[in-house]
Amino acid sequence: MNQTYFAKQALIGSVWQQDVKIHVVDGVIAMITPNQSSDGCMVLEGPVLPGMVNLHSHAFQRAMAGLAEVCLDPKDSFWSWRDLMYGLVAKLNPEQVGQIATYLYIEMLKAGYTQVAEFHYLHHQQSGQAYDNPAEMALQVRQAAVDVGIGQTLLPVLYSHSGFGGQAPNPGQARFIHDLDAYLRLQEQLGQNINALTHNQGLCFHSLRAVTKSQMETALTSLPQDWPVHIHIAEQMKEVNNCVAWSGQRPVEWLANEVGFDARWCLIHATHVNEQEVQTIAKSQAVVGLCPSTEANLGDGIFPITDLVAQGGRLGIGSDSHVCVSVAEELRLLEYGQRLRDQQRNRVYSGEQASVGDFIYQTSVSGGNAACNIKAGLHVGARADFITLDTSHPLLETAKPEQLINRWTFGINHNPVKDVFVAGEQVVSSGCHKLEAWAAGVLASSLKQLLG
Repeated sequence: MNQTYFAKQALIGSVWQQDVKIHVVDGVIAMITPNQSSDGCMVLEGPVLPGMVNLHSHAFQRAMAGLAEVCLDPKDSFWSWRDLMYGLVAKLNPEQVGQIATYLYIEMLKAGYTQVAEFHYLHHQQSGQAYDNPAEMALQVRQAAVDVGIGQTLLPVLYSHSGFGGQAPNPGQARFIHDLDAYLRLQEQLGQNINALTHNQGLCFHSLRAVTKSQMETALTSLPQDWPVHIHIAEQMKEVNNCVAWSGQRPVEWLANEVGFDARWCLIHATHVNEQEVQTIAKSQAVVGLCPSTEANLGDGIFPITDLVAQGGRLGIGSDSHVCVSVAEELRLLEYGQRLRDQQRNRVYSGEQASVGDFIYQTSVSGGNAACNIKAGLHVGARADFITLDTSHPLLETAKPEQLINRWTFGINHNPVKDVFVAGEQVVSSGCHKLEAWAAGVLASSLKQLLG
């Protein structure tokens, strides 16, 4: 498929260009040329930006968004929230997981996400036994992505233990558990018959408490060396303290010293790190996967973004438990968390890019691409993933191009994403997705059964 698009304004790299032709061949951008006419082009309505990458998703958790906001314990924490999540896990069947993911992925597209990294650890039947097709659950979330048209990096999770040092799993984790051989077979099965342009996969360890060093080393040498590698790490102080008690080292410190990580790794949360660990992360060029709305919802803490940025480190955003599905809210909370910590304004920026909104948007797109091992966005050779903004709101209508992302992120209360394209194909038109009404009805019916 060959198509040439025309944008009156488009964010190319870090610069807003005028009258831009974007020529797409088989889903990939072959040419970008500014200062052109619209002759022979499909004209895009509104300013054009690269699509955002959602680098951390647990799709099934969307079903419990807003249901855990009742205090049943004065010391309520992530760990009590986890118990409630396990209650939902015990009920879900594959069809329901697919229905939740389908509607969620439509929400993501409408929000401006064009790629999702699905950190998928719900594998088995309620009993803990594998389905007749061991990949049943993973294939449900993959099919959801195919059906709605979002790019996906599927990250099947290796999860074998309940605590550091190979502790036996507890009953609430039965649906997550794999031994290494079964996990490698699952990865092999999922590698068959996928569209390499829009879907790929990676290696994923749930956390240091869920796997052993020998499992990590074997998986890393057994699976393709160009795959991205994701892991939850240092999200909660309890995890940090338990890691120190077990090994004498903090989680990021242990991972760096005992296994090692580099630019293909994505360290999810990494909330509780010290100065040396930040330096190690920045030097490695691993991407820090920040999920500000979930981290705030769970009371995780605040990652020192300013320190990472100052040292040339990389980051991206994810919506994790999906208490909200909003690019703007993740970016806004990312910045506001630093302001609250430092009691200052305008914290996340660089010498080259002083605009906070532009810096965190562009940095998150770049970091998300790296975390998913893809090339997508608005540059030659990239998968043609881009969005347009509806500028009918007065604050956007009167904004200069270089003010648009700040206005969107910090100045308005609605989502202005109008049209969304993935691999050059339009999947959202004027804020609507063709499967939205159907998917909403199916999900509502399913949730009544699941939560009734």
